[in-house]
Amino acid sequence: MKIVSSIFGVMFLAFTFVQFNDPDPILWIAIYGAMLVVSIMAFFNRYIKMWMLGLGVAYLIYAALLFPSAMVWLKSEDRSLLFDDIAKMQYPYIEETREFLGLVICIAVLAFYFSYHLKNTGKVQS
Repeated sequence: MKIVSSIFGVMFLAFTFVQFNDPDPILWIAIYGAMLVVSIMAFFNRYIKMWMLGLGVAYLIYAALLFPSAMVWLKSEDRSLLFDDIAKMQYPYIEETREFLGLVICIAVLAFYFSYHLKNTGKVQS
């Protein structure tokens, strides 16, 4: 588990650093920084139920707000625009879809950690 947590930790550290050029850097540095903390805690086999559940609920709510933009992107003819730097200024749904996908990654990692800990201990510390 230490290897997986290290990989996730490095990934979220990198995600955090690239947010300095984002239109809303403070929000995304906080989102990915919180996931970095979760990964560090998991490295040391520390899982805090309320922290993980709180993040999960917050990320799910935010992802639900961004979901309509992701659907616009999925229905668009040119899905490669997601990887185009100019397109995010032309089409607001591009930036929101990127944010949605970032949240999906966070939610998936939280679910992985939560289920791993439940499977191995049968309980989660408060």
